[in-house]
Amino acid sequence: MTNEDWPAYYAVTVDRPAWWTTLAAADLFAAEDGPDVPPRLAVDLGCGAGRDSRALLRRGWRVIAVDREPAAIEALVAATRKRDRARLDARVADLATFTVPPCDLVVANVSLQFLPAARFARAWRSMAAAVGSGGRIAAMVYGDRDESAGDPGVTCASPRSIRARLRGFDVERWVDREEDGHMALGDPHHIHLVELVARRRAPAPQRPGAGAPTPAPGRPAT
Repeated sequence: MTNEDWPAYYAVTVDRPAWWTTLAAADLFAAEDGPDVPPRLAVDLGCGAGRDSRALLRRGWRVIAVDREPAAIEALVAATRKRDRARLDARVADLATFTVPPCDLVVANVSLQFLPAARFARAWRSMAAAVGSGGRIAAMVYGDRDESAGDPGVTCASPRSIRARLRGFDVERWVDREEDGHMALGDPHHIHLVELVARRRAPAPQRPGAGAPTPAPGRPAT
């Protein structure tokens, strides 16, 4: 899309429901959390008009919403309920250089494809580093059979390469979807999306004595 297309995109999508990946991740957290857990923190990368951010705010989350387009942040803030705004930190920033802060959930739905390959890889590393044990990534990523795969300005990753970026995570939801459909503004498009929710695995417990030096044969341990 061109810069002139973004305001129309926000107008079309502002009232659409959150993507299912975000809702699935929020439901998984809700099933784990007790009543006394303080509000969790999500970072929404490429938030647009805020369909995911606002859904999380309505559930009591704190949200850092990031988009490089000032018009996106304006649309998000305008559409956010007043009682939710204190838990919203909306930022104009470029995902190509943004470092994801520590959080419980990283949301990256149909936003990373606009990064060149090297920045796409950097974004994934930043996302993975931001979530600790039990944290999650919810993402929808353009696959390599998407119609945009031939566009030099778009990064479309293979499902296998996306899996490889999730080392250290348990994949809880995974949909590899391909169909003929339409983009938000009505243009026909062959769609290939990898849609996922993944949870950061807890570190394996260290066995007693693991890491201790092994004495040389015939020599007593000190």
